[in-house]
Amino acid sequence: MPVHLSLDEFETLVERELDALPSEMTDGLENLVFVVEDEPEDGEELLGRYEGVDLTQRGQYGFGELPDRIVLFRLAHLRSAETLDDLRDEVHTTLVHEIGHFYGLDDDRLHELGWA
Repeated sequence: MPVHLSLDEFETLVERELDALPSEMTDGLENLVFVVEDEPEDGEELLGRYEGVDLTQRGQYGFGELPDRIVLFRLAHLRSAETLDDLRDEVHTTLVHEIGHFYGLDDDRLHELGWA
C-alpha cells in the first residue's frame, strides 16, 4: 500500500530532506526555488524536474531573471514508496539528482561524486 501524505506533510518532508543535504551540495544554490506540485502538467511520469539554465550554461546571469525551479511531484513520489522511509529515500534521491542538474552535472558525474 503506498504512503499517503497531504501536500503540507509532503512539503515538510521535502524541507527536512533538503535541510539534511550536505552543505557542499547546497551552499552554491542561488536564484533557485524548490516547489512541490501534484503532477507534471504535460502528463509525464516524473519524480522531479529542474527548470532553468544550469550553472555551466550561464553567461551574465542573476540580474532580474526569475529564479530557476526544482519541482518535486508529490503523487509520483507517493506511488513509488511503500513506507515512509522509502519515501524519504526517494525524495532525497530526487533532490540530489535535480540539484545536480542545476550544477550542470550528468548522472555519471553524480555517481562519481557519490551524490547518487
